[in-house]
Amino acid sequence: METTLQTTLQTTLQATLQALQDHLQQQPQQRLTFADYMDWALYDPAQGYYSQRVALGQGGDFFTSAHLGPDFGQLLAVQFQEMWQVLGQPQPFTLVEMGAGEGLLAADILAYLEHHDRPCFEALHYGIVERSPRLRHQQRQTLAPWVASDPPALEQPGAHPAQTVQWYTWDQLTANPIVGCCFSNELVDAFPVHQVVATGGQLREVYVTWDHQQHRPVEVLGDLSTPALAAYFADLGLNLTQPPYGDGYRTEVNLAAQDWLTTVAQGLQRGYVLTLDYGYGSDRYYQPSRAQGTLQAYRRHRHHNEPYQAPGHQDLTAHVNFTALEQWGDRQGLRPLGFVPQALFLMALGLGDRLAALSNPATAPPSLPDLLQRRDALHQLLDMSSSGLGNFGVLLQGKGLSPAEQGQTLRGWQEPV
Repeated sequence: METTLQTTLQTTLQATLQALQDHLQQQPQQRLTFADYMDWALYDPAQGYYSQRVALGQGGDFFTSAHLGPDFGQLLAVQFQEMWQVLGQPQPFTLVEMGAGEGLLAADILAYLEHHDRPCFEALHYGIVERSPRLRHQQRQTLAPWVASDPPALEQPGAHPAQTVQWYTWDQLTANPIVGCCFSNELVDAFPVHQVVATGGQLREVYVTWDHQQHRPVEVLGDLSTPALAAYFADLGLNLTQPPYGDGYRTEVNLAAQDWLTTVAQGLQRGYVLTLDYGYGSDRYYQPSRAQGTLQAYRRHRHHNEPYQAPGHQDLTAHVNFTALEQWGDRQGLRPLGFVPQALFLMALGLGDRLAALSNPATAPPSLPDLLQRRDALHQLLDMSSSGLGNFGVLLQGKGLSPAEQGQTLRGWQEPV
């Protein structure tokens, strides 16, 4: 059985490599920027990882905070409750989750508000923007209790029954800006990134082409594909071609995040943008010692730095530059309101109280295995090691807020009790 499975996987991978070869040969100069290669490997309708093979959870390639249980979503719901109050309890209050995975986080948020804050829930419209058809299908199954059996075609976000989840496109969002919060969890890290290398006193870009002798994709260096790459580093005040950066210094530029944030700003009339992801400020991201960048491939809960090992069959991610998100957002009217590690964010929202409740026989799970599993899940959310979920960054930006609203520090950015 295992041999048959391995043979099937190898045959599928060979078909994907053939499709990549054909795609490369159709390009000018028979090459792609690394960003275009990454976009193909992740999102191509026929061969892309997120389109065809994404595997989430403990048995998949990776898991997110939502896979550890309902606590993460419930604590986010606590923050959304406060946002609704600060904004004056708007009707509707629209949450837009961008990149909703299997719908687990949405389900936890909706269930919590439905049972703990009925007025907020009845005001709520929950929108999802999702690129992957496969994940949209999974989301509809997970969120069936909150999806109308015969939902009308969406014309305006928030225009339909509050308890109905709706899916819509970026065009629909920007055509009818919302009042509420646009948020994402581990979305920006999966945007295609350009790769650049400082060599010979110049900044060069990484391209992907096909090696016919070795029958695999390989890299070549070329001129920058867009002036936006040089402008990106100029805005950050960095020159990678000069000391302390060494020859061969390699890193990433996430220009797709700039386009995304521009669209989000257009889709938000008044409220907040909440971004949870792993990454750094630019001073840490572009440290001279980080000479090979942050790009990683994930497959079966193992990460490696071989982006061409299994194109279309593995996840590719790069850390987020939160400084760039703040700068880009500010130009679009998104004012930076706070940035904290995820562990402190969740503690401020009550994760510590949940841990303490596990020591109380009246509130702890009745069985020891359940108790240990719950405690382990909460500790994983607090893990501030270099690869821990608690080390993620949580960025809050606001648009259209009054001085009083903008000056109010939301609970997640207050000092944890």
